[in-house]
Order: sequence, then structure tokens, then C-alpha cells
Amino acid sequence: MLGRAIRDVKDFPKPGIVFKDVTPVLLDAKLFGQAVELMASPYRDARISRVVSIESRGFLFGAPIALALGAGLVPIRKPGKLPAATQRVEYALEYGTDALEMHHDAIQTGDRVLIVDDVLATGGTATAAARLVGAKAAPVVGFSFLIELDFLNGRQRLQGQRVEALLHYS
Repeated sequence: MLGRAIRDVKDFPKPGIVFKDVTPVLLDAKLFGQAVELMASPYRDARISRVVSIESRGFLFGAPIALALGAGLVPIRKPGKLPAATQRVEYALEYGTDALEMHHDAIQTGDRVLIVDDVLATGGTATAAARLVGAKAAPVVGFSFLIELDFLNGRQRLQGQRVEALLHYS
């Protein structure tokens, strides 16, 4: 049922891309709750203290997962969006670079971190998020995604880390 709720939007955000739209899941309270529970459940006994969620759809899943795990929520955003002092990491895109930031005091040494986003595609953004966390000497316990686009091999970029995804598209 969850997989059938994902809507394909052709040629978005540019021609040739088939965008996996998760908003139908969000519209159905039962499906949304199921997605959150399934994304959180592999980490219930992992003593997660911080859930890092990646802008912007990652926030939608990260916040309820943090509550489900009894953990704090750490938003990771594009540059200039967070109000206090931040640390930053740049990462390569297909053409050019991008950057992510998080508050420098959001994660402490010894925190146990789960990184959450809606989709794992090429793995670039997730890898950058892990680099931000790693700079604070806090272990990334794992990653949780609603969707993994297997054909883009993003899991390989996460270098053997624990990766959980509910839905797979090949």
C-alpha cells in the first residue's frame, strides 16, 4: 500500500527526470504513521540520541522519527538558513558544488546519530551530512530513507554504513 501511494511526476524538476513524489503518503495519516514507524523501527534499540534530518523533505520524516526514538532533532540546511553559528561542508554535484550546514552545537561527542531523508539517490547529500556529523566525533549509527533509487548506487557512496530504506526502485 505504501509503495502504491508514491506518485511519479515525469520531467520534474527537469526533462528526463521521474520525480518520486511522497506527498500522497503525507496526506494519508495512516500511511504517514506507518512510514514513520517502519523507518524508526530498525533503530529502536540503537540508543539514538540525535536524528539528523536533511532539508527539506527529510524534515517531514525526521521530526516524527526523532519523537518515536526519544531523540533530539538536528536540521541540516542549505547555507544561510540557520540562525546561530554553523559548521559547513561542501560536496560535489554532477555539475558544480553545493553545501550543507548545521548548528555547531547541535551534536556533541558521544551522541549516537541517525541520518534521515526521504530519498537516497546518488548518496552525495547523505555523505555530506555524515561528514558534518563525523566532524563532531559522534558516530553515525545508520541512515533511514523512505525510498532508495537503487539504479543510482547511492548506497555504495555510504561506504558500508547501515542503510535502511522502505521502498526500492530499480
